[in-house]
Amino acid sequence: MKIVVLVKQVPDSGAERNLRPDDNTVDRSSANNVINEMDEYAIEEALRLQEAHGGEVTILTMGPERASESIRKALSMGPDGAVHVLDNALSGTDALGTSRVLAAALQRINPDVVLCGAESTDAGGQVLPHMLAERLGIAALTGARKLTVEGSQLTIERQTEEGYEVVTAATPAVVSVWDTINEPRYPSFKGIMAAKKKPVETLSLADLGVSAEQVGWTGALTGVASHSKRPPRSAGQKVADSGEGGVQLVEFLTNEKFV
Repeated sequence: MKIVVLVKQVPDSGAERNLRPDDNTVDRSSANNVINEMDEYAIEEALRLQEAHGGEVTILTMGPERASESIRKALSMGPDGAVHVLDNALSGTDALGTSRVLAAALQRINPDVVLCGAESTDAGGQVLPHMLAERLGIAALTGARKLTVEGSQLTIERQTEEGYEVVTAATPAVVSVWDTINEPRYPSFKGIMAAKKKPVETLSLADLGVSAEQVGWTGALTGVASHSKRPPRSAGQKVADSGEGGVQLVEFLTNEKFV
């Protein structure tokens, strides 16, 4: 089984994140950049599939030169190699352009299963898995909390607010996962050392047959028009209970439409 895991480098969600004032994009240069949290669960699931069914696991990343740090971190968990799509023309690419580039890379690799996080912490769009499946003409099994494989048949439990749905499809397919699917392993010292020697193929837009006009600022169909800092939290309303506290509390909850 050939498995590809999509990995995105994002600013650490535990630290303050900002947008750049000049182009309204995420400021990555001043942030502590890490692997997107959901993608770590996708890596773990890929490794479990490999352990159960054999095959190889490849990391696929689109990003600037510094994204190689996250590639090596991902490889230290156990995957066999990686592909890094690296091109200066990619700066400013939106989700639609990203799906075009990643789809071209996936067509080159031709995997049985594409695994990815259900969303990224820097955008939270949850649209990329669907876009990729559409471009590749394959099934999209999204929002998985459980994945099982029997031959060429994939079955997921899709997490919903009410419980879960059971969805099946044949390979090849795109599967996105939530953090309820497993517990990612920690890289061992042996894994960290081995990651330094694992192959990482670097591809440009030309290698993928994608025009620079279809990506970046020129090809983007969406963008952030303006942004501002979140306003500071205001002081809460205090209720002094002099016998009418319960009534005031109910009135407040009613006005806020909690009851």
